[in-house]
Amino acid sequence: MPTTADDHPAGTTNGPGRDPVVEAHGIYKTFPGVVANADVDLRLERGEVHALLGENGAGKSTLASVLTGLYQPDAGEIRLDGRPVVLRSPREALAHGIGMVHQHFKLVKRFTVAENVALGDRTQPILMSAPDVHRSVVELSERYGLPVRPDAVVGDLTVGEQQRVEIVKTLYRGVDVLLLDEPTSVLTPQETEALFDTVRAMAADGKAVVFISHKLHEVLSIADTITVMRDGGIAGNVDAADTSVRELAQLMVGREVMMEAPGGDGQAGEVVLELDDVSVDERSRRGRLDQLSMTVRAGEVVGIAGVSGNGQRPLAEVAAGLIEPDRGRVRVNGRDVTGRPRAARKAGLSYVPEDRIGTGLASSLSVAENLQLTRAHRPLLDRGRWSTDARRLMEEFDIRAPGPSTTTSSLSGGNIQKVLLARELAADPDVIVAASPTRGLDVGAIEFVRQLLAQRREQGCGVLLISEDLDEIRALSDRILVLYEGRIVHECAAEDSDVTELGLAMAGAGS
Repeated sequence: MPTTADDHPAGTTNGPGRDPVVEAHGIYKTFPGVVANADVDLRLERGEVHALLGENGAGKSTLASVLTGLYQPDAGEIRLDGRPVVLRSPREALAHGIGMVHQHFKLVKRFTVAENVALGDRTQPILMSAPDVHRSVVELSERYGLPVRPDAVVGDLTVGEQQRVEIVKTLYRGVDVLLLDEPTSVLTPQETEALFDTVRAMAADGKAVVFISHKLHEVLSIADTITVMRDGGIAGNVDAADTSVRELAQLMVGREVMMEAPGGDGQAGEVVLELDDVSVDERSRRGRLDQLSMTVRAGEVVGIAGVSGNGQRPLAEVAAGLIEPDRGRVRVNGRDVTGRPRAARKAGLSYVPEDRIGTGLASSLSVAENLQLTRAHRPLLDRGRWSTDARRLMEEFDIRAPGPSTTTSSLSGGNIQKVLLARELAADPDVIVAASPTRGLDVGAIEFVRQLLAQRREQGCGVLLISEDLDEIRALSDRILVLYEGRIVHECAAEDSDVTELGLAMAGAGS
């Protein structure tokens, strides 16, 4: 069983094991009006993979920033090999052997792999010694299972290959402690497993690896020790071998969480959404679609899996009528709505875009105003009715805000997404196009969103679910389609889905 905040005081850690390379003691860090870290202790041991979990705002990123010199704590200390140190910048942290690979890569696309690796290395002469850097890249690649070519241009590499460059770049600096921030968010299952092999190789080499992630199944697969943060403090420390996804989720949110949404009855009805031979030219749009045909039926969830950038965004926008395809037609309940968003809504479609702030909602408007944005039939001056409707929807969808007049931008990410879902689902649609509906949300908000979509399926609504989270696709969908370079390259029933097969399709194998 895991230790919890009730079993140990906040900030305690597991008992002694291997030699600690980094110890954080009593870390406090505040920002105006926010206590980001409160009396946090963390012990990182050599040869250990240590996962750091927590909801958005739990304090993970702040703690990582303190460990890598981006922030200086208001109180507490960091020790390296038992000696107190002050890390005034990321450069100082690197000099002490602590580095981080961020979720959003910091590479120069026009440079080669070797040039990126050497970039910022003050030990390099003014004229870079290309053979030495090339040799180092090859040695690190072979040692840790990170196949990259030193002379390859970074802009020509896949996302997974670019991540390898970031790791090689950090290892080139000689780090003993490596923090990986959401490292699998854009990887195929095969790329994820290759990354895990690399992480295990680094740990076997005596390095401490911190794995920051929200994917609980992956954390259990790779970590030795797991620290869960909540409200800026330590909610618990567990050995990965002694815990479960359900227990980790409960530690993160402080209550029991239902991680799996209820399944459908398998009785799909009439076609409610049809895309017929749709093509979108990538030269004029963000992404492309290539002669794509598909249907969604009443009472089923069709999941679209794929690595980011393979046509997900134009698929969602074409289905919702926001952009007109260069070829093909879109029908909702049999009506042609191609390129006509208002017609699509009148025909029974609701749309939850991936960009919830900007496309989905107007952040400067109130909750009540955002809940009315797509309801063109409502009188513009009927503010009293707006407020009444907003209070009802806030209660029904558990939107936590002081009141209907609250500015939407002041809400948390989960509550912002609930405002968007409340508006779209309150229209009682026949089909929902939901693009990355849980991206960036806390475990509790993810649970809520998944339950909502499952309930609508049970009520006979068709759902087109577009997500880069393969676990989410497999958990919610009845049918799964894999999108690669704008084409459907694989289709299967969710109950028959195989992770390896899906991963190969996502990577374009056999397309």
